[in-house]
This record gives sequence, structure tokens and C-alpha cells, in this order.
Amino acid sequence: MGASSDPNPEASDEQQKRSEIYTYEAPWHIYAMSWSVRRDKKYRLSIASLLEHYPNRVEIVQLDDSNGEIRSDPNLAFEHPYPPTKTIFIPDKECQKPDLLATSSDFLRIWRISDDHSRVDLKSVLNGNKNSEFCGPLTSFDWNEAEPKRIGTSSIDTTCTIWDIERETVDTQLIAHDKELQRHQASANAIAWAPHSSCHICTAGDDSQALIWDLSSMGQPVEGGLDPILAYTAGAEIEQLQWSSSQPDWVAIAFSSKLQILRGMVLLDVLMQLEIHKGNIWLLIMRCKCQ
Repeated sequence: MGASSDPNPEASDEQQKRSEIYTYEAPWHIYAMSWSVRRDKKYRLSIASLLEHYPNRVEIVQLDDSNGEIRSDPNLAFEHPYPPTKTIFIPDKECQKPDLLATSSDFLRIWRISDDHSRVDLKSVLNGNKNSEFCGPLTSFDWNEAEPKRIGTSSIDTTCTIWDIERETVDTQLIAHDKELQRHQASANAIAWAPHSSCHICTAGDDSQALIWDLSSMGQPVEGGLDPILAYTAGAEIEQLQWSSSQPDWVAIAFSSKLQILRGMVLLDVLMQLEIHKGNIWLLIMRCKCQ
């Protein structure tokens, strides 16, 4: 007996398309979010609130692909002092390390999800400016995939800090000592590690500068301090940057209505400039080709 055909293939196609869209509605405005990369939690995300009042909230949600429902586990929801500017799960695909989630706001916070996934505990609160009562809010951070003990943060007070989260200590702070460069002269808005590298990082900010740093000498005394190895000045404040994971010598930056794609090894050469739209660009993601 032959297989029966769908009398309305267009309706079937539309139903299939709809089945690939799953929606979860949080009880508050969602600002920060991130995917888990663990192989055993491939449909897990973190989401964080943007509330004017104190405190804010973070939830860990999971898609049940058997019924298409996204569920929030009350045991994995927790309070957060201020709206997180970013959240990232530890880059540990093979599940070899503790299940960690990092968040940024006034400080960098590391949270540990218990092995039985019954609770979330605050593991550490990392403050890079303990000598001052004032703490410049963290605008962003990035977790090093090649060396997961390292996290780099960028701050509105112009400081970029590299943390060793295992020792809970500062490895270095990125302050350029060249008279022409000095350091970021305004808010540092974005920070990104080079793919598959434990020692190269790019920072960008309101001073219109994108700086690439070589941290291979980190932990060793450097005469005159650490200087960036490459610098590029854009036409306006840089709001976002992203290092391409498939083309590691390319960096993309966004400022005002422009997207620029720069050759990381020859940063003074602007190889492509695109006018995107009249408004500002607030988020930039470069998609890589799957092999």
C-alpha cells in the first residue's frame, strides 16, 4: 500500500515552520541572555531582567524538544543586584568543568549550578577596583574558550581587566603607557578574545579606539607597562566588536550607523565598510560557516 500524500502541502510546510518557533514569556523585560554550550544542555539559556528597581532577576530556562515548551526552573532562578549587562555560560562543551554562569553589572559575578541542577550558588564576586568606594559599571565581558579560567571585562571607567577566576585574582589590567595611546580615554564598551587564543584580546570604547593586546607576558614584569600591539581609530564611539570564529584574523566593529570589518593582523587597513541604517547599531554577531 502506497504512502498517502498530504492534500495540502502548503499548509503542512507552514505548520512545520511554526513548529520551529518556541516562545517563553518572562515576567519582566529581557535584556541579557546567552546559550549554554554544554553537550548535555544544548537547549539551555540564561536570561536576565532590566528592571529599574532593586533587585533584578536571572533565570535559566530549558527547551523540552519533546513537547516544544520552554520551561523556567524556579530552583535555577536567582536575584541579581543590578541589571546584568551580559551573561555567559562557561565555554565547556565536554562537561569537564563545574557548571558555571558569569554575569556582569557593578561587579563580575560567577555562579555555580549544582551537579544535580537543584540550585544556583554565588561562587565569587570579583571587584577590580578595591581601593575605591566607586565602582565603574561593567559594560561587557568575554570568556576565553582556549583558557576557561580567564575572563576579560570592560568598564565604563575606561579599565579593562583580565581575571583568573580559579584564583579569583586579577591577572592584569589593560592600560597602555604609550604617550599617544595611553589607555582608553572613555568608557570601554566591548571586549573579545581572539578565537582559539589564550593571550590575544581586543577592546573598544567611546574614545573611538579598537586596541589589540598580546597578554603572553601576563604575570611577568614588563618594563614601562603593557602596550597594545595594534590600534585602530574609528570615526565615532565604538559600541560593539566581534572576533570572527571562522576567520580569526578578522574583527568587526560597530559605531554609529557603520559596520567595519578589519583585518586583525593589519588593523590599519579597512577592508570593508558598510552603511547599515540610519540608527545606531547596538548588537553585532558574525556568523561562521559550519564545517
